[in-house]
Amino acid sequence: MAVLGGGLGNAALAQQSASIGLREMAASCYIRHTHFVLFSFMPFPPSLRPWLLAAPMLGLVFTACQPGGKSGAGQPDLLQANLDTTVRPGDDFFTYANGGWLKTHPIPASESSWGIGKEVQNEVYARLRALNEEAAKANAKVGSSQQKIGDFWASGLDSVAIDKQGIAPLKPELDRIAAIKSVADVQAVIARHKVLGVNSLVGGYVNQDAKKSDQMALHLYQAGLGLPNRDYYFNKDTRTSNIRKEYVRHVARMLQLLGQDSVTAQRHSAQIMQLETALAGSSRKLEALRDPYANYNKMAVSGLDKLTPGLNWKQWLTQMELSKADTVIVGQPEFYQKAGQLLKTTPLEQWQAYLQWHLVNTFAGQLSRPIDDEHFRFYGTILQGQKEQRPRWKRVLDEEEGGMGEILGQLFVKEYFTPETKERYAELTKNVVAAFRDHIQALDWMSDSTKQKALVKLAKITPKVGYPDKWRDYSSLKITRDSYLANVMRANEWQYRYNINKLGKPVDRTEWEMTPQTYNAYYNPSNNEIVLPAAIFSVPGLADKDADDAIIYGYAGASTIGHELTHGFDDEGSQFDENGNLRNWWSKKDRAAFQKRVNGIVRQFNGYTVLDSLHINGKATAGENIADLGGIVIAFDAFKKTDQYKKGEKIGGLTPTQRYFLGYALGWQNHQRDEVLAQRILTDVHSPAQYRVNGPFADVPAFYEAFNVQPGQKLYLPDSARVKIW
Repeated sequence: MAVLGGGLGNAALAQQSASIGLREMAASCYIRHTHFVLFSFMPFPPSLRPWLLAAPMLGLVFTACQPGGKSGAGQPDLLQANLDTTVRPGDDFFTYANGGWLKTHPIPASESSWGIGKEVQNEVYARLRALNEEAAKANAKVGSSQQKIGDFWASGLDSVAIDKQGIAPLKPELDRIAAIKSVADVQAVIARHKVLGVNSLVGGYVNQDAKKSDQMALHLYQAGLGLPNRDYYFNKDTRTSNIRKEYVRHVARMLQLLGQDSVTAQRHSAQIMQLETALAGSSRKLEALRDPYANYNKMAVSGLDKLTPGLNWKQWLTQMELSKADTVIVGQPEFYQKAGQLLKTTPLEQWQAYLQWHLVNTFAGQLSRPIDDEHFRFYGTILQGQKEQRPRWKRVLDEEEGGMGEILGQLFVKEYFTPETKERYAELTKNVVAAFRDHIQALDWMSDSTKQKALVKLAKITPKVGYPDKWRDYSSLKITRDSYLANVMRANEWQYRYNINKLGKPVDRTEWEMTPQTYNAYYNPSNNEIVLPAAIFSVPGLADKDADDAIIYGYAGASTIGHELTHGFDDEGSQFDENGNLRNWWSKKDRAAFQKRVNGIVRQFNGYTVLDSLHINGKATAGENIADLGGIVIAFDAFKKTDQYKKGEKIGGLTPTQRYFLGYALGWQNHQRDEVLAQRILTDVHSPAQYRVNGPFADVPAFYEAFNVQPGQKLYLPDSARVKIW
């Protein structure tokens, strides 16, 4: 993801999930690592990052691995215990490595997936809950962090009060919609929704200018859909067609719960689907969103008036509190051309229905149980395959993470991620960077002049490990026990203003876009940095003293540190220079040689059929697949310099090299329901977990040697078909 140029998200995250059910997506998707490049797979404002990137795997297990650790005497070996030896490594290494664990860890009814990240998350949930319960009883000083945490928690758990209030907390916003008399009124309500975190038409946010990374700029991205992305409105397969039918029914039910009669609700639902389908028709596909040049269209604000004749953008941006903007970077001009046409030609009643729907959809989780249950029925069960709703207390913690996650982060790292631990992983990062440097110098397809530029960029990558050196100031955020919905709205407004107030100010390159307790990591090309939150180094049930170097270098070095470093040199990140600017630094010949190798990995992953007739989108997932492969080969060379590798002693019957590859596979220990798998194929730039192991391993010679992979086995590729990039 691109920080979304610099902040996407990894995430991402504090405003309410837009109308595409981001809460459910965040709670069930297994992303783990990402990179920020112009919203490569989520064209939503940075305020959504926390749900898209962080919430998937909140956890922080406070037994971070220590480089150099040895297996503890008498302790069962974690890697060996996970094996399914009925499967040959050369046929399906993912199942061989993780099958034993998967058999004994079924997906809970309340989840759409289960894996190592969820195990981490469960451990942190327990600590978060204790922290919140203590805060709720503390009678802390108004305005203090403890008061805010305690009151947010108390208001979220008070389901009796929430049910009693019904839709009353939404009434002021519903009244605004009902009072619409003109197109200008529609625009005013959309502006209000933007501040509240509602995904109504305009996807605006402030972020670094991709071509001038020392400047903050206003960006406009495609937005406004209630289904996960544009393909859901047009794909003709049975699964997606059924989802569309259920979506129309769901919208009608939600409108009835707002008080509309059944006939009116059904009519409005059909109108909403018609309007969203028109917007989807002018929205770009997932793979098209990964082209940083095509999604960079800078113009004066007055240029927006020419793009959408008849609309007063200066006034509209003022209503969004963006009057400072004099230029804007439009990601998808054709989307806003269509939006402008629809604003002028679509009946006001239809816009009112659309705005009502997106409002209630955004805040369904903070409203009465009938609305919450119906929202879950569609976004949780139909889209994600969950059998039952997750406990309310966990969902409240997720909201709290999105609204004021760094408050919790300060408390966590103080107790559970010491400066000494931070230094250990900083040292591991240095070792992997050194190995990457060696790889670049040894490339046989890149000229010396381009190599020198690549080495300069690598040397200037800033690693951020564990937690930020300075924290966000939430003193202006008001939290009370009066209304859960009001608290969430205020948190959304705080996050929105925190983002837009960056406009016209110097870029703060010390800022983090994920909290320390986030089980994820990212590369931000505009800052040329890798960000590695404390939680990403955690292995459930494995203490420091029991973690050998092989596990650490596979689990943390390859799938996290090496992966994120490689994002700086994948098909997107490689288009940014050492200062974070979108600028070509390659020779024409070297770029062509690189693209030839990228085309190879695209073909490889296009060939993987995952579910029904659905196959991996090799072009959309290219960046992540390149980063996986790069991380594996780079961190392996770093591991080869350790004493454990040089001694060659077995642990749990496994050689150091075997343990390295198993340690990497441990990071993708996950299985998911078919419903969420189908959704991820259409919406995610990450390949499913199984193929993040089997896919890149099929290209790595050391893997063949370690597990004696032979011709005829399913993962075997002849030398000529193996992809080698970095």
